[in-house]
Amino acid sequence: MIKILVVDDDPDITELLSIYLKNEDFEPLTAATGPQALKCLASDHQIALMILDLMLPGMSGNEVLKRVRQRSRIPILIVSAKTDDLDKIQGLVTGADDYVVKPFNPLEVVVRVKSLLRRANPQMLTAAPDKLAVGPLLIDKRSHEVLTTQQQRVQLTALEFNILYLLASHPNQVFSADEIFQRVWKQDSAISTKTVMVHVSHLRDKLEAATDGEKVIETVWGVGYKVEA
Repeated sequence: MIKILVVDDDPDITELLSIYLKNEDFEPLTAATGPQALKCLASDHQIALMILDLMLPGMSGNEVLKRVRQRSRIPILIVSAKTDDLDKIQGLVTGADDYVVKPFNPLEVVVRVKSLLRRANPQMLTAAPDKLAVGPLLIDKRSHEVLTTQQQRVQLTALEFNILYLLASHPNQVFSADEIFQRVWKQDSAISTKTVMVHVSHLRDKLEAATDGEKVIETVWGVGYKVEA
């Protein structure tokens, strides 16, 4: 998954952006201060983009921006309550790639993130294919059909299909019940774990019945679920 570092001292903002980023299959990391952000960037070289607030405690966002630009060219999107044109110009001149003013629409932020990533690396945001082959199953996203290799159709609910497609389009990646709930139901809830377990159980029963007992979805105990490549 593509890692996005969100730097803001407001936990509500980092949580909101993290939810929207997860829904788009990004992996959000968070930092509340400039030093935390710099440490995170230094220790994890797979971070593809940073969302940066300017008004941080201690070290300002502009100082973080300067230090990052001394050693990295990763895309940086400023999200700040500073609305003055001079602040925007300073941020862009210092090395930011884009600027969004608070309060913001989180969907707009996600769109700008995708645009910056495409500009930096056009191959980075390759969409999952519409048709997938996983073990004895053929999955067609457009028609929402699942067929066995013997052309037997597996009747699934919309939620069951979306769970299967999520796991199948990320082979060998383990998803926790909470992650599945957020991505498939696209909401956050305290009952997510139990809800996902029930749906995965029903999905498994249907898949095993159609494939003579073959296990398509694996359980990683204490972690979550995955489909092996």
